[in-house]
Amino acid sequence: MKISYKHLVNCIEESPSIQSISNSLFHLGHEHEIEGDIFNMEFTPNRGDCLSVNGLLRDLAVFYKIDCNQELYNDDIADLSLNFENLSEDTCTHISFLKIEIDSIPKQYSSCLESYFLDLSINKNNFFTDISNYLSYETGQPTHCYDEEKIRGKLLFHEINENLEFETLLDKKISLTNSNAVFSLNNEVINLAGVVGGKNSACSKNTKKVIVECAYFQPEAIIGKSIKYGIQSEASHKFERGVDPKCQEKVLRRFIKLVSEHTNIRDISMASYKYNDDEDHKIPINLNKINRIIGMNITHDYYLKILTKLGFRIENDYINVPSFRSDVRSQNDLAEEVARVIGYDNVQISEINIPKSNKSNSKDIENKLRFFLLDHGFYEVINSPFVSVASKDAIKVDNPLDSNRGYLRTNITNSLVDNLLFNERRQKDSIKLFEISNIYSTNIEINKKRRLSIIASGRVGLNYQDFSKIIDEKYLTKILNKIAPDINFDIEVISRNTLDTKIKNEIFSLEIEIDEFKNNIYSYEEISKPPQHFNQVTKISEHPTSFKDISFLIKDPDKINELQELLLGYSSDIINKVFIFDYYNNLKKNEIKMGFRFIFQSKTSTLTSSEIDFTYHEIINKSLKIRGVSIPGLL
Repeated sequence: MKISYKHLVNCIEESPSIQSISNSLFHLGHEHEIEGDIFNMEFTPNRGDCLSVNGLLRDLAVFYKIDCNQELYNDDIADLSLNFENLSEDTCTHISFLKIEIDSIPKQYSSCLESYFLDLSINKNNFFTDISNYLSYETGQPTHCYDEEKIRGKLLFHEINENLEFETLLDKKISLTNSNAVFSLNNEVINLAGVVGGKNSACSKNTKKVIVECAYFQPEAIIGKSIKYGIQSEASHKFERGVDPKCQEKVLRRFIKLVSEHTNIRDISMASYKYNDDEDHKIPINLNKINRIIGMNITHDYYLKILTKLGFRIENDYINVPSFRSDVRSQNDLAEEVARVIGYDNVQISEINIPKSNKSNSKDIENKLRFFLLDHGFYEVINSPFVSVASKDAIKVDNPLDSNRGYLRTNITNSLVDNLLFNERRQKDSIKLFEISNIYSTNIEINKKRRLSIIASGRVGLNYQDFSKIIDEKYLTKILNKIAPDINFDIEVISRNTLDTKIKNEIFSLEIEIDEFKNNIYSYEEISKPPQHFNQVTKISEHPTSFKDISFLIKDPDKINELQELLLGYSSDIINKVFIFDYYNNLKKNEIKMGFRFIFQSKTSTLTSSEIDFTYHEIINKSLKIRGVSIPGLL
């Protein structure tokens, strides 16, 4: 998200330089880049409360005196009589509506509103939508404006599970499929909730009377919708990460105030609906536990001072968590807040009280490593600990189960080389493997070590972003430094001279003891999840693969999802894998080029050219039936 330095510093009494604010943001754990006078922010998914000017100012309040000077409309507001019903109260727990009518459309904007469009190079739309967009930037709470003249009948919020076409206010038609949270008017969808409004109820440059919707949606109902339907939505980005469930009326009063600064208001009325308990989340004050977690000895007053500056309220030996901080639920979360303000660099490692349960710690570290590598496209393998060739210090087994494997291996890498060659012989051109195992050796006594071993060769990945990139030492180092920046990884190149292979790609390997990884690895939040059900192992085909590429030209971007669903899920007994290896969006011509690679392989026999061609032409024929899709160069 981009936030203007000017908009931040206007609210800070000390008027710090852009570099000073930048240092404070990094201190608080907010990654960013400075582009001129703009902060290009990168927030972790749990900090949706920071996706606004006010959100950053709330955090910066621990270092500066903040005066937002954001006035609200404080007069009484008449009750709005609105024919509205919420059929999915668990999804939309809070919602408010504002009806507002103005005398005339302003010809120019006030300095703060004009500065928003000018400084961030944002295009204007219409008066009410412009106010709505600015308000989302300022407060972090998206709102949606309906042309009041077009809202006649019963307005319904509900979740639908049907396939239908919806025309957005961006003049884009999308096909809604499966479950979606929507607003409907007289049985017609007018808003894909939390993502984008509909064309039929949108405001225009001449709209003088609107109904403004301001709601809280459960993030789970919004997540993935903008990607699914190919819509770039600032609102969904915020709703997915969680907005303040209690700010609706305050935001609408700010909306009224901004309107009143530009034009005369003829009429206003408001209606609010709340469907759940509004009690604050409370955490007992437990300074001893906080000090144990962070490994320091801060005072009671200093602890509460930090939390108060961050917006927490102290009441009767409890810490009241503000409604905009849904990520804070435990003493550990509070300790993290304190550590952010103190600065992680200022916490002495020697002062941290690490539990002395090495076995448990080692296992937890291993699991974090597993998920980290899985998230980055690696596959875990489990090899036999017994090998046929004795190396120095290898332990000989007196009665081996397999007479050809009579020694315990002293390294993992040799086994992974065999795995890599096995996959290369089956035409795999992106191989990234790892194994975690015990290694045994003997000199005077038996030594046991727990190690991680990695091997990789070929393409970085089978997707359009990584298809043309080749795995090298820099690639592996960059990945591993994400989780263990303090380790100097000794990545080796394995020579192919003694290997039974004709492939020329370099092989990179690494073998490292688990004990070298530190406890900071626990902070990694995995994406991969354990399987819900056991997946039975299927035998790998021994028959050769063949591939064919098809490059499509899509002149109707709305058909991209339809093409992808057809090709990526194409059902055929002889198609082993399908992936996108090339993608180019030509914005000038409003057309997209996509390259799909089809890997053919049979489980029962070697495929003939005619078998492959039959399926290949079948794919082409079905693809070309999609409107706006063509294959350049096809005769």
